[in-house]
Amino acid sequence: MAQALVRFLARQWTERDGVERRLIAGCMGIFGHGNVAGIGQALAEQGAGTRDPLPYYPARNEQAMVHTAVGYARQSDRLSTLACTSSIGPGATNMVTGAALATIDRLPVLLLPGDLFATRVSSPVLQELEDPRSYDVSVNDCLKPVSRFWDRVNRPEQLPAALLGAMRVLADPAETGAVTLALPQDVQAEAYDWPEELFARRVWHVARPVPEPAALTRAAGLLRGSRRPLIVAGGGVRYSGACAELARFARRHGVPVAETQAGKGAVPYDHPCAVGAIGHTGTRAADTLAREADLVIGVGTRYSDFTTASRTLFRQAGFLNVNVAAFDAAKHAAETLVADAREALRALDDVDWRADPRWTARAAELAASWQAETDRFYGGTELTQPVVLGVLNAVAAGGVVVTAAGSMPGDLHRLWRASGPGQYHVEYGYSCMGYEIAGGLGVKLAAPEREVFVLVGDGSYLMMAQEIATAVQEDVKLVIVLVDNHGFASIGALSESVGALRLGTAYRTRGPDGRLDGERLPVDLAANAASLGAGVLTAADPRTLRAALLRAVASPRTTVVHVETVPGPAPAAEAWWDVPVAEVSGLAEARAARERYDEAKREQRPYL
Repeated sequence: MAQALVRFLARQWTERDGVERRLIAGCMGIFGHGNVAGIGQALAEQGAGTRDPLPYYPARNEQAMVHTAVGYARQSDRLSTLACTSSIGPGATNMVTGAALATIDRLPVLLLPGDLFATRVSSPVLQELEDPRSYDVSVNDCLKPVSRFWDRVNRPEQLPAALLGAMRVLADPAETGAVTLALPQDVQAEAYDWPEELFARRVWHVARPVPEPAALTRAAGLLRGSRRPLIVAGGGVRYSGACAELARFARRHGVPVAETQAGKGAVPYDHPCAVGAIGHTGTRAADTLAREADLVIGVGTRYSDFTTASRTLFRQAGFLNVNVAAFDAAKHAAETLVADAREALRALDDVDWRADPRWTARAAELAASWQAETDRFYGGTELTQPVVLGVLNAVAAGGVVVTAAGSMPGDLHRLWRASGPGQYHVEYGYSCMGYEIAGGLGVKLAAPEREVFVLVGDGSYLMMAQEIATAVQEDVKLVIVLVDNHGFASIGALSESVGALRLGTAYRTRGPDGRLDGERLPVDLAANAASLGAGVLTAADPRTLRAALLRAVASPRTTVVHVETVPGPAPAAEAWWDVPVAEVSGLAEARAARERYDEAKREQRPYL
């Protein structure tokens, strides 16, 4: 059965606009008793002359290999991804976090965890979760709520239906996310005669749904009634290849364009209608316009709480949402245009209408003012985090910057100057610490011709750095900028803002009174990176940082540039984020925080 599975996956393709790609471009795996004799044996049996072999990539952590598949899928605009196989037990449950990330971010990954014996002859087997309510429960059931499709293949005859169902969801931009096929270890090793057609080359057409005429008429009416529109560009703009259409629509109709984390780079930062990041991590330009807009045109966005500033940002606006998924299009009681972003923008471009010229001019002035402020943050003489980003932004032209959780996504969202799509890769739907290096590996595997710059804080690095060894083993070159501020600086600031006094957010020993405020931990992250096989460079100021980055770019090997940052000016949040504060507390700081919280809470609206 496992041999049939591998052969099938190697023959699956996607096609959009006449361009074909392998749907499953390879398989990452860590082997144990749940998959070594099945999928492991099947991958090993592939010979050099095998037609369409399925490449195998090693990994060091099961969560990390799912992150790698997500990075690959996003860089491939959701048209190609990787499979991930694990043993039963902890190997499978380690993939739950990665599966949740993929599904939240609307990105396709295929998970192939080993499972218990379907025959149950050896139960309880090693790592089996025994549930007294049912013998049909395994730890793989944990993957059900975080998967868009889940099935357990208890008999070889079930394989064709399970595989076709899995591929359908992976290739559907409106349904995609994590897909799980739980594979009992005895069934993986069973022989069966499948029809030859199962192994034929199969091409999954990725459709471009066009707007319904009646919905398009309603949308045109909203546009004609708007004087102060604002576009919120999400990841769907990029995934549908609609960036050129968005840039043309915005310029022709005079509509400012703000971008979510997933949508950043949808228009170049210097486009005349670009106003930058939107929401809690947004620019002053975009957030000011959001408060004044009378119509929000959401294109390919799922409207996270960061985008809406926890529903406090769009104070006067109605919503027109363009999305291939009806679920996302219907958010905030919007007028919906359920369609492919590129096709919808082309149709809306024909509407005879323009925004108020004074509104367009005001947006341009606000955007210019923000660019001047960005220059100020980038231009410091000490290695603050914004200065690090400024040096990297100058060096990384044409490359891809990758990061995830912490304070860097906020600073990047506001400050990074992306000149086009595919240059900005920030995982912020799940805001998962540890994604950075593994995700960067996936980006590089998908786009080997591009320089990939991974930005990772010391907190995330200590959670998941081991995929450096995979990059070295596979000769996949990354430039990793390790920003070391000796703790969880982002959550520390949040902790302070809600009256929690930065508890547990600094890497320090315990002092004489038992508090975690003693000496800094003697952790040498640069030495750790070198021990994993990476080249290591250090930087002490903007000049040496630039030199180190240029050396890393010139090097053929994965290189870590270790930077110790200092506190300094950084762009403040221009919009609120709803993090509940203790309603009663003995701490004065918490009581003051609650007063601020109650005041901000009054600005929330239902968007009805």
